[in-house]
Amino acid sequence: MNQAELVEPESAEPRMTPERTVLEIANLQTHFFTTGGVVRAVDGVSYTVRSGETLGVVGESGCGKSVTALSVLRLVADPPGRVVGGTIRFEGTDLLDLTETQMEEIRGNDISMIFQEPMTSLNPLMTVGRQIAEAIALHRGLSRRDAMDQAMEMLRRVHIPEPERRAHAYPHQLSGGMRQRVMIAMAVSCSPKLLIADEPTTALDVTIQAQILDLMRELQDTLGTAIVLITHDMGVVAENADRVVVMYAGRKVEEASAQELFERPGHPYTKGLLGSIPNVEVAAHINTRRARLNEIKGMVPSLANLPKGCTFAPRCGFASDQCRVAYPPLAQYRPGHWIACWHAEQVLGGTA
Repeated sequence: MNQAELVEPESAEPRMTPERTVLEIANLQTHFFTTGGVVRAVDGVSYTVRSGETLGVVGESGCGKSVTALSVLRLVADPPGRVVGGTIRFEGTDLLDLTETQMEEIRGNDISMIFQEPMTSLNPLMTVGRQIAEAIALHRGLSRRDAMDQAMEMLRRVHIPEPERRAHAYPHQLSGGMRQRVMIAMAVSCSPKLLIADEPTTALDVTIQAQILDLMRELQDTLGTAIVLITHDMGVVAENADRVVVMYAGRKVEEASAQELFERPGHPYTKGLLGSIPNVEVAAHINTRRARLNEIKGMVPSLANLPKGCTFAPRCGFASDQCRVAYPPLAQYRPGHWIACWHAEQVLGGTA
Protein backbone atom coordinates (compact mmCIF):
# COMPACT_ATOMS: atom_id res chain seq x y z
CA MET A 1 0.00 0.00 0.00
CA ASN A 2 1.60 3.23 -1.16
CA GLN A 3 -0.53 5.78 0.60
CA ALA A 4 -2.79 5.57 3.61
CA GLU A 5 -6.32 6.87 3.53
CA LEU A 6 -6.34 10.05 5.60
CA VAL A 7 -9.46 11.12 7.47
CA GLU A 8 -10.52 13.79 9.92
CA PRO A 9 -10.61 12.81 13.64
CA GLU A 10 -14.39 12.98 13.96
CA SER A 11 -14.86 10.55 11.07
CA ALA A 12 -11.76 8.50 11.83
CA GLU A 13 -13.65 5.31 12.47
CA PRO A 14 -14.30 2.22 10.39
CA ARG A 15 -17.91 2.25 9.17
CA MET A 16 -20.03 -0.47 10.74
CA THR A 17 -23.42 -1.80 9.70
CA PRO A 18 -25.74 0.70 11.47
CA GLU A 19 -28.30 -1.86 12.63
CA ARG A 20 -25.59 -3.94 14.35
CA THR A 21 -23.88 -1.03 16.09
CA VAL A 22 -24.69 -0.73 19.79
CA LEU A 23 -22.33 2.11 20.75
CA GLU A 24 -20.76 4.77 18.55
CA ILE A 25 -18.42 7.35 20.09
CA ALA A 26 -17.39 10.14 17.72
CA ASN A 27 -14.71 12.76 18.46
CA LEU A 28 -15.38 12.63 22.22
CA GLN A 29 -13.68 15.33 24.26
CA THR A 30 -13.85 15.20 28.06
CA HIS A 31 -11.80 17.84 29.88
CA PHE A 32 -11.17 18.60 33.54
CA PHE A 33 -10.94 22.26 34.50
CA THR A 34 -8.48 22.57 37.39
CA THR A 35 -6.46 25.31 39.04
CA GLY A 36 -3.41 23.92 37.24
CA GLY A 37 -5.03 24.24 33.83
CA VAL A 38 -7.29 22.27 31.50
CA VAL A 39 -6.62 18.53 31.62
CA ARG A 40 -7.56 16.99 28.25
CA ALA A 41 -8.32 13.52 29.62
CA VAL A 42 -10.14 12.47 26.44
CA ASP A 43 -9.24 14.48 23.35
CA GLY A 44 -11.08 13.42 20.22
CA VAL A 45 -11.63 9.68 20.74
CA SER A 46 -13.83 7.69 18.33
CA TYR A 47 -14.79 4.02 18.32
CA THR A 48 -17.77 1.71 17.80
CA VAL A 49 -18.91 -1.54 19.40
CA ARG A 50 -21.28 -4.08 17.86
CA SER A 51 -23.58 -6.57 19.55
CA GLY A 52 -21.83 -9.76 20.58
CA GLU A 53 -18.40 -8.16 20.09
CA THR A 54 -15.63 -7.52 22.60
CA LEU A 55 -13.66 -4.34 22.05
CA GLY A 56 -10.41 -4.12 24.03
CA VAL A 57 -9.30 -0.63 25.07
CA VAL A 58 -5.68 -0.57 26.22
CA GLY A 59 -3.04 1.91 27.35
CA GLU A 60 -1.10 3.08 30.37
CA SER A 61 -2.79 4.55 33.45
CA GLY A 62 -3.99 8.07 32.76
CA CYS A 63 -4.45 7.61 29.01
CA GLY A 64 -8.20 8.25 29.16
CA LYS A 65 -9.59 4.69 29.00
CA SER A 66 -11.74 4.91 32.13
CA VAL A 67 -12.75 8.55 31.59
CA THR A 68 -14.12 7.56 28.17
CA ALA A 69 -16.20 4.82 29.83
CA LEU A 70 -17.45 7.16 32.56
CA SER A 71 -18.37 9.67 29.85
CA VAL A 72 -20.56 7.03 28.19
CA LEU A 73 -22.45 6.54 31.47
CA ARG A 74 -22.36 10.30 32.17
CA LEU A 75 -20.68 9.68 35.51
CA VAL A 76 -17.84 12.22 35.12
CA ALA A 77 -17.91 14.51 38.16
CA ASP A 78 -18.93 18.06 37.18
CA PRO A 79 -17.11 20.07 38.38
CA PRO A 80 -14.28 19.66 37.51
CA GLY A 81 -14.96 17.37 34.53
CA ARG A 82 -17.16 18.01 31.53
CA VAL A 83 -17.81 16.58 28.08
CA VAL A 84 -17.03 19.53 25.85
CA GLY A 85 -17.42 17.97 22.41
CA GLY A 86 -18.38 14.95 20.37
CA THR A 87 -21.27 12.49 20.44
CA ILE A 88 -22.00 9.22 22.27
CA ARG A 89 -24.70 7.31 20.40
CA PHE A 90 -26.29 4.26 21.99
CA GLU A 91 -28.48 2.45 19.46
CA GLY A 92 -28.70 5.70 17.52
CA THR A 93 -29.58 7.98 20.45
CA ASP A 94 -27.04 10.58 21.60
CA LEU A 95 -26.71 10.01 25.35
CA LEU A 96 -25.41 13.54 25.82
CA ASP A 97 -28.83 14.90 24.82
CA LEU A 98 -30.78 12.91 27.43
CA THR A 99 -32.03 14.20 30.76
CA GLU A 100 -30.63 12.69 33.96
CA THR A 101 -33.93 10.83 34.49
CA GLN A 102 -33.66 9.29 31.04
CA MET A 103 -30.03 8.32 31.71
CA GLU A 104 -31.03 6.62 34.96
CA GLU A 105 -33.35 4.36 32.97
CA ILE A 106 -30.46 3.33 30.68
CA ARG A 107 -27.68 3.18 33.29
CA GLY A 108 -27.57 -0.26 34.91
CA ASN A 109 -30.31 -1.50 32.61
CA ASP A 110 -29.25 -1.19 28.96
CA ILE A 111 -25.67 -0.19 29.78
CA SER A 112 -23.86 -1.65 32.80
CA MET A 113 -20.34 -1.25 34.13
CA ILE A 114 -18.06 -3.48 36.17
CA PHE A 115 -15.87 -1.11 38.13
CA GLN A 116 -12.19 -1.64 38.82
CA GLU A 117 -12.31 -2.28 42.58
CA PRO A 118 -15.38 -4.11 43.96
CA MET A 119 -14.71 -3.10 47.58
CA THR A 120 -15.13 0.59 46.69
CA SER A 121 -18.16 -0.07 44.46
CA LEU A 122 -20.21 -2.33 46.75
CA ASN A 123 -22.05 -0.90 49.74
CA PRO A 124 -20.35 -2.35 52.86
CA LEU A 125 -23.55 -1.95 54.89
CA MET A 126 -25.80 -4.02 52.62
CA THR A 127 -25.77 -7.73 51.87
CA VAL A 128 -24.71 -8.54 48.33
CA GLY A 129 -28.06 -10.16 47.58
CA ARG A 130 -29.95 -7.06 48.57
CA GLN A 131 -27.68 -4.86 46.44
CA ILE A 132 -28.33 -6.98 43.36
CA ALA A 133 -32.06 -7.19 44.17
CA GLU A 134 -32.37 -3.40 44.44
CA ALA A 135 -30.91 -2.97 40.95
CA ILE A 136 -33.33 -5.56 39.57
CA ALA A 137 -36.34 -4.06 41.37
CA LEU A 138 -35.45 -0.56 40.16
CA HIS A 139 -35.33 -1.46 36.47
CA ARG A 140 -37.69 -4.44 36.25
CA GLY A 141 -40.40 -3.31 38.66
CA LEU A 142 -40.41 -6.60 40.59
CA SER A 143 -41.51 -7.06 44.19
CA ARG A 144 -38.79 -7.27 46.83
CA ARG A 145 -39.23 -11.04 47.16
CA ASP A 146 -39.18 -11.68 43.41
CA ALA A 147 -36.17 -9.42 43.02
CA MET A 148 -34.30 -11.33 45.74
CA ASP A 149 -35.15 -14.64 44.04
CA GLN A 150 -33.77 -13.21 40.80
CA ALA A 151 -30.66 -11.98 42.63
CA MET A 152 -29.96 -15.50 43.92
CA GLU A 153 -30.42 -16.83 40.40
CA MET A 154 -27.84 -14.29 39.16
CA LEU A 155 -25.40 -15.42 41.86
CA ARG A 156 -25.95 -18.97 40.69
CA ARG A 157 -25.34 -17.92 37.08
CA VAL A 158 -21.94 -16.43 37.95
CA HIS A 159 -21.02 -19.72 39.67
CA ILE A 160 -21.02 -18.56 43.28
CA PRO A 161 -21.41 -21.68 45.47
CA GLU A 162 -24.33 -21.80 47.90
CA PRO A 163 -25.99 -18.66 46.44
CA GLU A 164 -28.84 -18.73 48.96
CA ARG A 165 -26.32 -18.38 51.79
CA ARG A 166 -23.94 -16.01 49.99
CA ALA A 167 -26.81 -13.65 49.17
CA HIS A 168 -26.98 -12.79 52.87
CA ALA A 169 -23.24 -12.11 53.18
CA TYR A 170 -21.70 -8.64 53.34
CA PRO A 171 -18.92 -7.66 50.89
CA HIS A 172 -16.15 -7.94 53.50
CA GLN A 173 -17.14 -11.56 54.11
CA LEU A 174 -16.32 -12.54 50.53
CA SER A 175 -13.00 -13.04 48.77
CA GLY A 176 -11.82 -10.71 46.00
CA GLY A 177 -12.86 -13.16 43.32
CA MET A 178 -16.30 -13.62 44.89
CA ARG A 179 -16.80 -9.85 45.14
CA GLN A 180 -15.91 -9.47 41.46
CA ARG A 181 -18.46 -12.17 40.62
CA VAL A 182 -21.06 -10.23 42.62
CA MET A 183 -20.20 -7.12 40.58
CA ILE A 184 -20.67 -9.07 37.36
CA ALA A 185 -23.96 -10.53 38.63
CA MET A 186 -25.19 -7.02 39.41
CA ALA A 187 -23.99 -5.67 36.06
CA VAL A 188 -25.73 -8.35 33.97
CA SER A 189 -28.82 -8.76 36.16
CA CYS A 190 -30.93 -6.73 33.72
CA SER A 191 -29.44 -8.34 30.58
CA PRO A 192 -27.65 -5.18 29.34
CA LYS A 193 -26.99 -4.60 25.65
CA LEU A 194 -23.61 -3.07 26.50
CA LEU A 195 -21.26 -4.08 29.33
CA ILE A 196 -18.25 -1.92 30.17
CA ALA A 197 -15.64 -3.85 32.16
CA ASP A 198 -12.99 -1.57 33.67
CA GLU A 199 -9.96 -3.69 34.67
CA PRO A 200 -12.25 -6.54 35.79
CA THR A 201 -9.35 -8.81 36.78
CA THR A 202 -7.09 -6.32 38.57
CA ALA A 203 -5.61 -7.65 41.86
CA LEU A 204 -6.95 -11.16 41.22
CA ASP A 205 -4.65 -14.16 40.96
CA VAL A 206 -4.29 -15.75 37.53
CA THR A 207 -6.63 -18.66 38.26
CA ILE A 208 -9.46 -16.35 39.35
CA GLN A 209 -8.67 -14.02 36.43
CA ALA A 210 -9.25 -16.87 33.99
CA GLN A 211 -12.51 -17.83 35.70
CA ILE A 212 -13.83 -14.25 35.61
CA LEU A 213 -12.95 -13.84 31.91
CA ASP A 214 -14.49 -17.22 31.06
CA LEU A 215 -17.61 -16.13 32.92
CA MET A 216 -17.84 -12.89 30.91
CA ARG A 217 -17.51 -14.83 27.65
CA GLU A 218 -20.17 -17.29 28.79
CA LEU A 219 -22.61 -14.50 29.64
CA GLN A 220 -21.84 -12.76 26.34
CA ASP A 221 -22.62 -15.95 24.41
CA THR A 222 -25.87 -16.30 26.34
CA LEU A 223 -27.06 -12.69 26.18
CA GLY A 224 -25.35 -11.39 23.01
CA THR A 225 -23.98 -8.47 25.00
CA ALA A 226 -21.47 -6.05 23.49
CA ILE A 227 -18.44 -5.69 25.79
CA VAL A 228 -15.92 -2.88 26.15
CA LEU A 229 -12.97 -4.45 27.97
CA ILE A 230 -10.69 -1.81 29.50
CA THR A 231 -7.33 -3.15 30.60
CA HIS A 232 -3.57 -2.66 30.58
CA ASP A 233 -2.98 -6.43 30.31
CA MET A 234 -2.18 -7.30 26.70
CA GLY A 235 -2.48 -11.02 27.49
CA VAL A 236 -6.11 -10.49 28.54
CA VAL A 237 -6.69 -8.58 25.30
CA ALA A 238 -5.06 -11.30 23.18
CA GLU A 239 -7.38 -13.95 24.56
CA ASN A 240 -10.64 -12.01 24.77
CA ALA A 241 -10.89 -9.07 22.35
CA ASP A 242 -12.17 -9.13 18.78
CA ARG A 243 -10.88 -5.62 18.06
CA VAL A 244 -8.46 -3.40 19.98
CA VAL A 245 -8.22 0.36 20.49
CA VAL A 246 -4.88 1.64 21.79
CA MET A 247 -4.98 4.98 23.64
CA TYR A 248 -2.17 7.31 24.58
CA ALA A 249 -2.41 10.70 26.31
CA GLY A 250 -6.15 11.02 25.77
CA ARG A 251 -6.21 9.99 22.09
CA LYS A 252 -6.67 6.85 20.03
CA VAL A 253 -3.37 6.05 18.32
CA GLU A 254 -4.22 2.69 16.78
CA GLU A 255 -7.17 0.39 16.11
CA ALA A 256 -7.23 -3.04 14.47
CA SER A 257 -8.53 -6.55 14.89
CA ALA A 258 -6.80 -8.32 17.76
CA GLN A 259 -4.97 -10.69 15.43
CA GLU A 260 -3.77 -7.88 13.16
CA LEU A 261 -2.64 -5.75 16.09
CA PHE A 262 -0.57 -8.49 17.69
CA GLU A 263 0.95 -9.65 14.43
CA ARG A 264 1.55 -6.23 12.84
CA PRO A 265 1.51 -3.36 15.36
CA GLY A 266 1.72 -0.11 13.40
CA HIS A 267 2.31 2.48 16.12
CA PRO A 268 5.61 2.65 18.04
CA TYR A 269 3.67 2.86 21.31
CA THR A 270 1.72 -0.34 20.55
CA LYS A 271 4.95 -2.05 19.56
CA GLY A 272 6.47 -0.90 22.86
CA LEU A 273 3.52 -2.22 24.87
CA LEU A 274 3.81 -5.64 23.26
CA GLY A 275 7.54 -5.69 23.87
CA SER A 276 7.51 -4.58 27.50
CA ILE A 277 4.89 -6.79 29.10
CA PRO A 278 5.97 -10.20 30.46
CA ASN A 279 3.22 -12.43 29.17
CA VAL A 280 3.55 -15.87 27.61
CA GLU A 281 0.30 -15.47 25.65
CA VAL A 282 1.54 -12.24 24.05
CA ALA A 283 4.87 -13.85 23.19
CA ALA A 284 3.01 -16.68 21.46
CA HIS A 285 0.90 -14.23 19.43
CA ILE A 286 3.79 -12.08 18.22
CA ASN A 287 5.89 -15.17 17.51
CA THR A 288 9.26 -13.78 18.59
CA ARG A 289 11.90 -14.77 21.13
CA ARG A 290 13.43 -12.19 23.45
CA ALA A 291 16.28 -12.48 25.89
CA ARG A 292 14.88 -9.58 27.89
CA LEU A 293 11.92 -7.23 27.97
CA ASN A 294 12.02 -3.91 26.13
CA GLU A 295 11.42 -0.67 27.98
CA ILE A 296 9.32 2.29 26.88
CA LYS A 297 11.58 5.09 28.03
CA GLY A 298 10.26 8.29 29.56
CA MET A 299 6.90 9.15 31.10
CA VAL A 300 3.40 9.87 29.85
CA PRO A 301 3.19 13.67 29.41
CA SER A 302 0.97 15.80 31.61
CA LEU A 303 -2.46 16.08 30.03
CA ALA A 304 -2.53 19.70 31.17
CA ASN A 305 0.70 20.48 29.29
CA LEU A 306 0.93 18.29 26.21
CA PRO A 307 3.94 18.69 23.91
CA LYS A 308 3.52 20.15 20.44
CA GLY A 309 3.10 17.61 17.66
CA CYS A 310 2.83 13.89 18.43
CA THR A 311 2.45 13.35 22.18
CA PHE A 312 4.50 10.14 21.99
CA ALA A 313 7.44 11.78 20.18
CA PRO A 314 9.52 12.45 23.34
CA ARG A 315 9.56 8.67 24.04
CA CYS A 316 9.72 7.40 20.46
CA GLY A 317 12.75 6.00 18.66
CA PHE A 318 11.16 6.78 15.28
CA ALA A 319 10.51 10.47 16.08
CA SER A 320 11.53 13.04 13.46
CA ASP A 321 11.23 16.83 13.19
CA GLN A 322 7.82 16.35 11.56
CA CYS A 323 6.62 14.43 14.63
CA ARG A 324 7.61 17.27 16.95
CA VAL A 325 5.74 19.86 14.88
CA ALA A 326 2.43 18.28 13.83
CA TYR A 327 0.17 15.59 15.29
CA PRO A 328 -0.31 12.78 12.73
CA PRO A 329 -3.83 12.24 11.34
CA LEU A 330 -5.53 8.91 11.85
CA ALA A 331 -5.07 6.86 8.68
CA GLN A 332 -6.14 3.45 7.42
CA TYR A 333 -3.04 1.51 6.34
CA ARG A 334 -4.73 -1.87 5.93
CA PRO A 335 -8.44 -2.78 5.87
CA GLY A 336 -9.72 -2.03 9.38
CA HIS A 337 -6.24 -1.08 10.66
CA TRP A 338 -6.05 2.59 11.66
CA ILE A 339 -2.87 4.28 12.89
CA ALA A 340 -1.94 7.83 13.93
CA CYS A 341 1.79 7.92 13.17
CA TRP A 342 3.92 9.66 10.55
CA HIS A 343 6.16 6.57 10.38
CA ALA A 344 3.49 3.84 10.39
CA GLU A 345 4.68 2.32 7.12
CA GLN A 346 8.17 1.96 8.55
CA VAL A 347 6.86 0.45 11.80
CA LEU A 348 4.60 -1.95 9.91
CA GLY A 349 7.47 -2.90 7.62
CA GLY A 350 9.54 -3.90 10.63
CA THR A 351 6.83 -6.23 11.98
CA ALA A 352 5.30 -7.74 8.88
